[in-house]
Amino acid sequence: MENSRVDQDAKDLQHLGYVQELLRDMGGFSSFAVSFSVISILTGATQLYGYGLQHGGPIEFSLGWILVSIFTLTVALSMAELASSYPTAGALYHWSSFLGGKGLGWFTACFNTIGQFAILAGIDYGLAQFIVSLVGWPNTPLVITSLYAVLLLSHAGLNHYGIRLVAWLNDFSAGYHIVVVFVILGILMSKGFAQPFSFLFKFKSSDSFHPTYSFLIGLLVAQWTLTGYDASAHVTEETHNPRKNAPWGIFLAVVISMIMGFIMLAAITLSITNLDQAVGFGDDAFVKIMNLRLGTTMGSVIVGLIAGAMWLCGLASMTSASRMVYAFARDGGLPLSKVWAKINETHRTPSNAIWALALLSLILALSVKLYSAIISIATIALYISYGLPIVARLKYRLSRGVDEVGPWNLGRFSNFVAILAVSWICFIIVLFILPPNEQAGEIMGGILLLFALIWIFRARKHFSGPRFHLK
Repeated sequence: MENSRVDQDAKDLQHLGYVQELLRDMGGFSSFAVSFSVISILTGATQLYGYGLQHGGPIEFSLGWILVSIFTLTVALSMAELASSYPTAGALYHWSSFLGGKGLGWFTACFNTIGQFAILAGIDYGLAQFIVSLVGWPNTPLVITSLYAVLLLSHAGLNHYGIRLVAWLNDFSAGYHIVVVFVILGILMSKGFAQPFSFLFKFKSSDSFHPTYSFLIGLLVAQWTLTGYDASAHVTEETHNPRKNAPWGIFLAVVISMIMGFIMLAAITLSITNLDQAVGFGDDAFVKIMNLRLGTTMGSVIVGLIAGAMWLCGLASMTSASRMVYAFARDGGLPLSKVWAKINETHRTPSNAIWALALLSLILALSVKLYSAIISIATIALYISYGLPIVARLKYRLSRGVDEVGPWNLGRFSNFVAILAVSWICFIIVLFILPPNEQAGEIMGGILLLFALIWIFRARKHFSGPRFHLK
C-alpha cells in the first residue's frame, strides 16, 4: 500500500513535469513539523523580545501578536490552497510561473531565495548572540561571528550527509518546542506572575517615535516569528500524499504557533518585575528577565532549552531553503544552475545548494550592521514571494475563470481571503523598511534593481521557466 502511494505521488509529480529525484520519506506529521520548526515561536519571539519592549512594550506581545496572527493566517490559508494544487519543491516559484508566467515566477523565486538565506542568517546569528549572552563569553563581533559560522557549518553538514537524521530531528523538533513551551509556562506559573493581566496591554517604548508608529514597527516581533511556514510546500516532493499533507502542515503550523506563542509571551511578559529596567536591557532582555525572575541557575536552564529550539529551527530552515534553491536551479533560473541543481548520489540531497546557502548567509550577516535589519530583509523578501503567487491566482481567475483546485481549498471564500492576504503583505512591506530599519529598505531597493537588470539583460532571454504550464 505504501509503495502504491509513493508511485502515485511520483506520477503526480511527473504530471507537473518533473521526475522523482529526492527521497520521498516524510509523512503528514513531518510536513507539519518542518513548518512549525521554522516558525519556531521559541526562536523569533525570544530573539526579538528586547526589540518589542523598546518599540511598544507589553502591548506588542498581546494586541500586536493577535493583530499579526489574524492577518498572517489569511496568507497561510491562501498558500495552503496553492500547495494543494501544485505540490512541487519549487513551491511558490512554480505557483507564480504556472499562473502568471515565467517572469513573475522568476522574480518570486529570486525573492524567496533571498528571504530563505536571510531567515537562516537571522536564526543562526540570533542564536550565536543568545549563546554568548547565556555562557558569558565576550560579546565581540569576532566571538559572535565565529560561533555563527560554526552553527551554519553544523546545519549544512547535517543536511548534506544525514537527511534521514534531519527528518527525524524535524519531527523531534515539533514535540521539543511544545514541551519546552509547557515547561516555561509551568515554571513561571509556579513562581507566580509579577503583574496583573492588564499589564499585557500597557504601552512603553524607549524610542523617540510617535506611540502609534512605535507600536507598528514593533509588529516586526510577531511577523518575523510567524514566517517560514512555506517550508511544508518546499518539501512536497519528499512528502507522501502532498496535496493534503502539505496544506494541513502549513495551516496547523501557523494556528498552533499563534495560540502557543500568545500564551508563552503572556507568561513571560507578566513575569517582568520592573518594566523600565526590562526595557533598558536591550537585546539581552529575555535572558535577563528569566534570570531575575527565576534565579541564575533556573533562568539559564530555560534559556539553554530555548537555544536548543533555535538550533533545531536553523536546521529546518536550511532544509527548506536548499529545496527552493535546488528547484530554481533545476529549471535553469540561477547562474551555474547545473552546479546548484546537482543531487548527491549517495545521500540524495542537494548538497551544492546547501553549502552555497551557508556561505551566502555568512556574507549577509557580516554585511548588515543592525540585527533587526537582517530580520526585516528576511521578512520582507519572504512575504513578497508569498504575495506574488496569491496575486497571480487572483488575476488568473479574473481572466480565465477557473484554475486547478486541489482537495484542500477554501471554496467560495478563497478570493476574499486572498485579497486580505495581499493587502496585509503590502502594508508590512512598507512598514518594515521604515526607520529604524531603513537599511533593510536600502538593501531591498538595491536587490530589486539588480533583479530587474538581470531579468532585462539575461534571464528573460535564457530562462524558460518551469517545465509545466497550465493550458
